[in-house]
Amino acid sequence: MKLTKYKLGEIVEIIPGYAFKSSYFSGGKNVVVKIKDIVPPNINIANADRTDYSPEEKYRIKKGDYVMAMTGATIGKIGKLTTHENNIFINQRTCKFVVNSLCDKDFLYYVLNHRSFQNFVQNNIDSKLAQPNIGHPTLYKFEYQYPPISEQKKIVSILSNIDRKIDLDRQINDNLEKMAKQLYDYWFVQFDFPDENGRPYKSSGGEMVWNDDLHMDIPINWDTCLLSDYIGNNNTGDWGYDEPAECREQKVRCIRGADIIKLNDLPIRYIKNSNASKLLSAWDIVIEVSGGSPTQATGRSAFITPGVLKRNGGKLTCSNFCHAFSMKNRTNSAYFYFMWRKFYDDNNMFNYEGKTSGIKNFMTETFLANKWLNVPKNLTAQFFERIKILYEQIDNNIEEINTLTKQREELLPLLMNGQVSLNYHLSND
Repeated sequence: MKLTKYKLGEIVEIIPGYAFKSSYFSGGKNVVVKIKDIVPPNINIANADRTDYSPEEKYRIKKGDYVMAMTGATIGKIGKLTTHENNIFINQRTCKFVVNSLCDKDFLYYVLNHRSFQNFVQNNIDSKLAQPNIGHPTLYKFEYQYPPISEQKKIVSILSNIDRKIDLDRQINDNLEKMAKQLYDYWFVQFDFPDENGRPYKSSGGEMVWNDDLHMDIPINWDTCLLSDYIGNNNTGDWGYDEPAECREQKVRCIRGADIIKLNDLPIRYIKNSNASKLLSAWDIVIEVSGGSPTQATGRSAFITPGVLKRNGGKLTCSNFCHAFSMKNRTNSAYFYFMWRKFYDDNNMFNYEGKTSGIKNFMTETFLANKWLNVPKNLTAQFFERIKILYEQIDNNIEEINTLTKQREELLPLLMNGQVSLNYHLSND
């Protein structure tokens, strides 16, 4: 197979995003994709900022377009737009790629996600500014060998089969997450947890009583407690350092706000030996206490399952912009996590935000001083066991996704060099 070396600038036009003013984001018909909305492999617009302002057409993205973060903690990350909506634009600090006739758009996606390009990005970051960044003139210099366009399409057809399996695993995980959330709602919102006979409590005539603290009916034998009563330890995070040194030899992976959702491939940091107490344990809960946006509250949460620890090297901490909760009773962790998510999804966290130096901060202690349901221990234990089974399946699927992603990356140069040939079934739909 004939390969031709091109600089990125010879095969694509890179279009940096439009510099929307903050005053534009007051809601509206147009969606604005920012760095926070790039959640590889896709772009998640569920919590994207909106505006009625319409910039030039070149800043619009459509289904199948790829957007890259050009600055910040997730620099170099690529997301694909999968929605058919036609009112989506890119914000500054992101960019989109427009290919010419020398390159297939989907082939470019695999090149941009390959470690050779990602290493190029990391090695050419401009760290002189307050926010590390990389400009499109620098990106244009990246060199890679490209086969003819017809061969690019064949390679895409092979690699896309792996992507379909990855997408299937993600869809299964989405359904498992929904099942877990529905179970919480069924047991602790509708109060149809299993009674002593295994029947749904409220629907089977279980007695309810008015609670003056919560202004709602609750099961007759239940009581209330402070949210903080569930928590054994509330640790602040430790972002650590880029390199090890004397007295800071603890190599860890660190959860930032940008990692709250994916909990995968976390950045490596080095923390002080004296801060080993900040290491996370299985079934801890991490919350983001600084950040957010006008449409995204602080207080997003992450559940630290054994699988999260395993796929990130076993030692985890969270950044200074996060807090980590350990429960007094481990079996309360699943209940507390989904309770917290329910509060967040119902937009309660916007009521507990302060603002210093332009950054929103979650008022954790104030929020934890609220009263809520004191659920019987035997019920939270049953819930924990059911959620644990679901998350074991989720974590197994993520491990398979990671393996397939690595195989896909390794296949790209082998297919181009003719070192690997695949059978008919792998190269055709």
